[in-house]
Amino acid sequence: MKEISASTITEEIARMAIEAACDLPRDVEKIITEATEKETSEFGKYAMEKVCKNIKIAREDNVPMCQDTGMVIIFAELGQDVHITGGDFEDAINAGIAKGYIDGYLRKSTVIDPVLNRKNAGDNTPAIIYTKIVPGDTLTLTLMPKGAGSENMSQLKMLKPAQGLEGIKQFVIDAVVNAGGNPCPPTIVGVGIGGNADRAMQLSKQALRREAGAPNPNPEYAALERELLEEINKSGVGPQGFGGLTTALAVHIETYPTHIATMPVGVTLNCHAARHKHVVL
Repeated sequence: MKEISASTITEEIARMAIEAACDLPRDVEKIITEATEKETSEFGKYAMEKVCKNIKIAREDNVPMCQDTGMVIIFAELGQDVHITGGDFEDAINAGIAKGYIDGYLRKSTVIDPVLNRKNAGDNTPAIIYTKIVPGDTLTLTLMPKGAGSENMSQLKMLKPAQGLEGIKQFVIDAVVNAGGNPCPPTIVGVGIGGNADRAMQLSKQALRREAGAPNPNPEYAALERELLEEINKSGVGPQGFGGLTTALAVHIETYPTHIATMPVGVTLNCHAARHKHVVL
């Protein structure tokens, strides 16, 4: 049995919250740089060059790359041989978010009630926490700040199985193209297929954790990702909606078994600032 203290979790989450806001992962930066070099639209290339400059300034000056520092999503893979000591697991995560957002002078965007009292919580808590129990004695934490501009473009559709692959393709393409410039393209497109309604949306979030542009291990789904990316980029929406070759940087698909009578599909868009940090304790 391995012991991990709640205070360690808090400190790691606080560190990742600040780093995620200011330091875009290199895999995301790489795919953005490659797209910039290929862009032929004058306005599209201008927008992409500004994106690249912003990434560099944020990292060098340790300042947020976007004013919307997001509502935090945590993916936790908790080894069954891990014992959390000195406090509650979720409380430790939320304490880390509060510390990171306060110490890092990051914008606090959560409200304490979605309808009746939209008063700012003041510390960007609580997080959306997805916990999975796994074999072993490690705790893996992935922190993803999710901005509202792209989050507001999320979509779920309960397709009939008879609509098949063509129905899935049309829904995903329409979701991205109809979003236009609202999610600050070029986007990374997370697609969740299967499970039930809430599982499909969770899968679409989970898809965004993957290394940018890395294919699904199933070659048929990898081919579908490439096809969807090609069709989305034919739309001409382009960087920031100004037109061009790059509306999306990547399409990532995750799947789960489902009921014989349904075929749920969730789509979550992440803006070009696909921020996330990862630690194994």
